Amino acid sequence: MSEQARFTLTLEHLEDYEFKVKFDKKALDDMIVDEPPPLGMLAGPNPSRLLAVSAANCLSASLLHCINRGEPLPGSVTTEVTATIVRNEKKRLRIGGMSIKLKMSEDLSNAAKAKRCLALFEDFCVVTDSIRQGIPITVEVENSEGEVVYQNEDEA
Repeated sequence: MSEQARFTLTLEHLEDYEFKVKFDKKALDDMIVDEPPPLGMLAGPNPSRLLAVSAANCLSASLLHCINRGEPLPGSVTTEVTATIVRNEKKRLRIGGMSIKLKMSEDLSNAAKAKRCLALFEDFCVVTDSIRQGIPITVEVENSEGEVVYQNEDEA
């Protein structure tokens, strides 16, 4: 890939398993994320829910943009995502799959570009296609003095 963009988000630990997410754009409000009980109190969405909503939103936005490059009418798409949590061979919880259902409004369904866009919109969804392909992730952990105490071997 020759084109590259970047963004950085900051998570600030509040208490228990609750974090405040600070976005890189000042116009975006902070968001609370938390784990469900028994670890946390589900004061906000947990990572699994954020991943599912990210995939579903990306597909929804991609479909809307393809069919209606202008300003889509409110209520043009309703999307439902169901994530299945499974245990892997080590008995660790993992997202085993997602089922995403997009429901188009009548106006969107009848749009001239609808049929053509249904064949293409998934190709333009950054998040969903990335999840499908696997995402290399580098992890680095620093101690309180700024020393790197852990670094994985994956390359971004």
